[in-house]
Amino acid sequence: MASVEPPTPADDHSGGPTALRIVLGSQLRRLREAADITRADAGYSIRGSESKISRLELGRVGLKERDVADLLTMYGVTDPVQREQFLGMVKRSNEPGWWHRFTDLMPDWFQDFVGLEEAAERILTYELQFVPGLLQTERYARAVASHGRPDMSSPEIERRITLRMRRQKILAKPTAPRLWAVIDESVLHRPIGGREGMIEQIDHLLEMTKLPHVVLQVVPYALSGYAAEGPFTLLRFAEAELPDIVYIEHLSGAMYLDKRDELEVYSRVFDRLMVDAETPDHTRRFLTEVKNRY
Repeated sequence: MASVEPPTPADDHSGGPTALRIVLGSQLRRLREAADITRADAGYSIRGSESKISRLELGRVGLKERDVADLLTMYGVTDPVQREQFLGMVKRSNEPGWWHRFTDLMPDWFQDFVGLEEAAERILTYELQFVPGLLQTERYARAVASHGRPDMSSPEIERRITLRMRRQKILAKPTAPRLWAVIDESVLHRPIGGREGMIEQIDHLLEMTKLPHVVLQVVPYALSGYAAEGPFTLLRFAEAELPDIVYIEHLSGAMYLDKRDELEVYSRVFDRLMVDAETPDHTRRFLTEVKNRY
């Protein structure tokens, strides 16, 4: 029997089907390697291919209970309690997340991000055009979603705003992630939502920075554009099976980076941004000054 222990319910403390799927895939890979079985042989045992096992172990696809049960048998996991733990987690990994009712509005690549964001222990984000989504007011979000025409709102736009507001609830959870946001100074001078909308948005930022797990810094114009040429988000997780992930969104999709050399680059960039930016205390004073000029 393979010596690798299966995950237990306690390991599933961060919740979320996306993260759980990745954790399960990682555990199955460890069991396969401990049993000295190739991906090709494992794929054959579940009527699949080597590439299917690779996707499964990376958490890129959903897990079927029958496939996992067959793999556990092949890997020598016969203890009924251990098998039940695995299969119970497979069931939970297939349960729809809260965002399921919004899937018609979200491409697959963004659904993965919402799921990972929900499970993250730390969220490090840099923005140079907009206030980060987790810190936007409803009015600000409506202006962004309507492309500056909030008077032309539609049911779809309102649902997009509801989705964004729902995402923000992770910051109110008892197990809320630590959010560290760095924004370019230009974000504060771009009157999205009009003068009143920006005053309201800045007031909201000041309130959010009173939370012990939310940090905000502003990169002043004098140092703008040197450390990073575009926005990105770095997600970090408590689970050892979940690698850090850099998320970069573009007009037609998004990139997920998890290679060590790529992560090192973006970690160094974020460190540089934190040094270039105003300190959190100075940022609060800066926000008040900008608000008073509106």
